[in-house]
Amino acid sequence: MPDIAKIQTELAAAGIDGWLLYDFHNRDAIAHRVLGLDFGKFSSRRWFYWIPANGEPVRIVSKVEATKLDSLPGRKAPYLSWRELHATLKSALGNAKTVAMQMSPNANIPYVSIVDGGTIDLIRSFGYDVVTSAGLVQTFEAVLNEAQYESHI
Repeated sequence: MPDIAKIQTELAAAGIDGWLLYDFHNRDAIAHRVLGLDFGKFSSRRWFYWIPANGEPVRIVSKVEATKLDSLPGRKAPYLSWRELHATLKSALGNAKTVAMQMSPNANIPYVSIVDGGTIDLIRSFGYDVVTSAGLVQTFEAVLNEAQYESHI
């Protein structure tokens, strides 16, 4: 289970309005690990998890795989068609201006350059500024545990 309050604190400190985690066909292991989801459970439909800097998270899931994000807190927003998905995303993101996603400008950090260009284009087409989640990933995912630290030494 992700520590939503801590993520929201980091978002506010970074001046980012929210973090939009997204996956399709198990492409983003980072999103799964940050959210505590089982990466071994295949998804055939797109899902999004919106963590705003302030307020309740939103679980955007296909009606075909409606239980995909049920282990996470927040309001569920199901969609069926791509038109419903677009409307649901716009509604969930609301008045945000900056949206962090797993992307890296100019692919400078390829480890976080995971979200496909079309999805980034889609979010930008709604008027949002998509920014890299690299700092958030470093805080919530790219941290050595005690055994890893000892091995590193």
